[in-house]
Amino acid sequence: MNEITVQSKSRTDFIDITSSVQQFADGIGMKDGLITVFVPHTTAGITINENADPDVPADMETVLDRMVPWSGGYRHSEGNTAAHVKASLMGSSVQVIVKNSKLCLGTWQSVYFCEFDGPRTRKIWLKESV
Repeated sequence: MNEITVQSKSRTDFIDITSSVQQFADGIGMKDGLITVFVPHTTAGITINENADPDVPADMETVLDRMVPWSGGYRHSEGNTAAHVKASLMGSSVQVIVKNSKLCLGTWQSVYFCEFDGPRTRKIWLKESV
């Protein structure tokens, strides 16, 4: 297992980590297999989505804020219930296929770390399966 670190810059931040996942595959010499990308945090998630238009992550943030507003009469005393819910909606892991040493992503796809309680320094764990 490998660990990478990201630094979010705001409360909500979508960080493209595709190159880090590809570097992991390159570093272990993976030709064909799967890489699991796991986020060990309860207020952050992971997703695969469009990388061509920067409005897509901004729109995702807008929609998530509409679905789960920051103030909503929540009972959790830390005040970050919205971040917990958004992280659950995104999920804590994705798997990426590797074929011929390259990540198999669609033309417009990237792997995004999703911060919902930043800014923070966060860990992402990468594990190969062959």
